[in-house]
Amino acid sequence: MVERQQLARSKRIHRETGKTFYVATRFLPERVRHPTYVLYAFFRVADEVVDGDNELDPAERAERLESFRRAALGEEPTDDPVLAAFAEIRERHGIPASDVNTFVDAMATDVETARYETYDELRTYMDGSAAAVGRMMTAVMAPEHAERALPAATALGEAFQLTNFVRDVREDVIERDRIYLPAETLETHGASHEQIARLAFDGNVARAVQAELSRAEALYRDGVAGIELLPRDCQFPVLLAAILYVDHHRLIRNLGYDVVSTAPSLSTPRKLWLAARARIAWQRSPDPIAVFRAVSAIPSDDTGHRLHRATGRLPVP
Repeated sequence: MVERQQLARSKRIHRETGKTFYVATRFLPERVRHPTYVLYAFFRVADEVVDGDNELDPAERAERLESFRRAALGEEPTDDPVLAAFAEIRERHGIPASDVNTFVDAMATDVETARYETYDELRTYMDGSAAAVGRMMTAVMAPEHAERALPAATALGEAFQLTNFVRDVREDVIERDRIYLPAETLETHGASHEQIARLAFDGNVARAVQAELSRAEALYRDGVAGIELLPRDCQFPVLLAAILYVDHHRLIRNLGYDVVSTAPSLSTPRKLWLAARARIAWQRSPDPIAVFRAVSAIPSDDTGHRLHRATGRLPVP
């Protein structure tokens, strides 16, 4: 059983470092909410192994990450309360070791990879950094038809990750010299990794950012369409998480897609307003797709977005 101290530490990490997702997590039933605190803290601890402020070289970081993996899988003891709690949650909820390994492998990629040439390369990375996370959450929620729910969970995980990549372009360049916008998307619109690294914004960068947002929005639609497969008491919190995350797209559009000069951030009042609006809409009609269309910041006409998901191109004049 996860100890009270372990849960409290996990919750504190979640509250301090995942403020948007934390709002949605508060609506989960306790049986899912508490493990979610642990999962999120586990993901953040992994980030610290890779990107924490220390003097470790890449080989030392990789070695520490392997120790992290063994502890997460229960193969060696650990005095880290989050890792110990995660190992307990993994066993109790039947989280596959393959998903843990896929996640840790993605974190290992961050040690040496700072640029992605194609979206396919980025998606391979996201299978560990995002899709595996969605699959772990699905295991904790334990829907009746888990296999049917997994594709939507994967889509939502990737959508959240893409939103983060676009939102955090400036931070990733300054703090990590890392760029997650694929070179092929940038080059299609006349921009480049070198330009992003200089934090130089122009209309070409704007169109590339717009293309990646469009790709993410197609994934949100795919993910939201599968929320109805989750347990009833988990549906609204997951839907709210999607609504909150995608609201960053509104901020980015309002900035003219300039994510290299500033980092957009949702205010607490805005999050609470969206939560209240979504809750009211849900009480009137508990249909994930209908509420998402009514409340979220995604444009209502999605005719072209399915195209953009495949091509990364936009009909921008």
